Amino acid sequence: MKKIFLPSLVCLGISFPSYINAESVSSLIINLDSQQNSKAISKNRYHASTADRRITLHEAISKTIKNNHKLRAFEFEHKAQQGRVVQAGLSPSSAINLDVEGVAGSNDFEGTKNAQVSLSMSWVFEGQLRQRYMDLANAGTSAVMTDGNINLLDVSAETARLYLISLAHQTHLVNSGRALKISKQIATAIKKRVLAGKTTEAELARAQVDVMRRELDLEDVDHELRSTYRTLAAQWGESRFEYAQVEGNLFSMPQVLSFEKLKQRLQQSPKFTRLLSQKNLQQLELKLAEAKSSPAWNVNLGVRHYEATEDQALIAGVSIPFGEGSRNSGSITEARAKLSQLEIKEDEIRVRFETSLYSLHQELQHHFHQVDTYRNNIIPKLEQALKQTRRAYNLGRYSYLELRSVQNELINARHALVEASVNAHLKRIEIERFTGEKIAESGSKS
Repeated sequence: MKKIFLPSLVCLGISFPSYINAESVSSLIINLDSQQNSKAISKNRYHASTADRRITLHEAISKTIKNNHKLRAFEFEHKAQQGRVVQAGLSPSSAINLDVEGVAGSNDFEGTKNAQVSLSMSWVFEGQLRQRYMDLANAGTSAVMTDGNINLLDVSAETARLYLISLAHQTHLVNSGRALKISKQIATAIKKRVLAGKTTEAELARAQVDVMRRELDLEDVDHELRSTYRTLAAQWGESRFEYAQVEGNLFSMPQVLSFEKLKQRLQQSPKFTRLLSQKNLQQLELKLAEAKSSPAWNVNLGVRHYEATEDQALIAGVSIPFGEGSRNSGSITEARAKLSQLEIKEDEIRVRFETSLYSLHQELQHHFHQVDTYRNNIIPKLEQALKQTRRAYNLGRYSYLELRSVQNELINARHALVEASVNAHLKRIEIERFTGEKIAESGSKS
């Protein structure tokens, strides 16, 4: 079996199901952990109750690997395959034959005085057939292990995705709180202007309605966050999320390998490895079909007792079926056709994988550019514009509509930054699940 090469998680204390290559999921521990609020976390936080502390992505994936129902159920598939291997190694049973002839007849064969009793043992000589069964079963074990690695990557990627969405909702919650605070400050300022007779009651009512909308937005985000927490906890088999928050810095972007370097690793991808396993299985199916064309010989050896003369003699025999080769020609033709089909499919999948990888890599780069633009250009300018617009509004130079417009632009820009960051991390997870390898170089774009 071709191993999926990934940095090992063994050193991090994560235990894996018995059928899993322990190197297959560590790339999904993306750089979200310990970069946000790390100074606020005490050295003894792991001794605090779970409800009072945050959970890291490493912990979430570790709990998922240990307790996920889908992964635990797959262990039985591995055990079933072990049974198939044992069964494939069992040769046909030998047989003991007892034959009695020349009894209960007439004249000279009346009674048992001329009976002939034969006791023999027979064996089946299969030639290469048994070895072909064993080769096929062992190849099936490799295929099951490959499927196990793919299942593990898929489940871990889903945990990472839900973790990211939870982190995004947490950030949206912070931004919604900021927006509510700004709306309240604006409403307070307008109320002072109303009392001073500088603006109308209608303008204050609109500002108060905006505060109510921001409160509803905050409530919506809180509900979405709670639902996502629960869905995340279900990944490790729990119905409640027993932590305060998920931990991480959503805006920390990795330095990703180039497309050419990633393309070189496609041959090691789990899904491509699965195709190679299927191809190997089909080659062995063909060899098994060819082995079945050579008929198994049945050999027997024993002793015969002659009652009339009180003599004994050895007996031996061999049974050779004929015509078996022509009876299996259809299976051989089918196996060869399926093998040829997989060889063509291998080329098609290689091209499709490269195309999909290129698209994902381009989208990832685009999201990186979006994050950089919003964080370093658009949001700082809108924050400055909001300050200047509020100052101008207080001086009576701008209307409430202009102030509210700038406020909404800033809120939308912060929302867009969160979405771009989430999309960047999700694309990275998808590429790592696709290639089966860690795609980030050392360092990150903070």
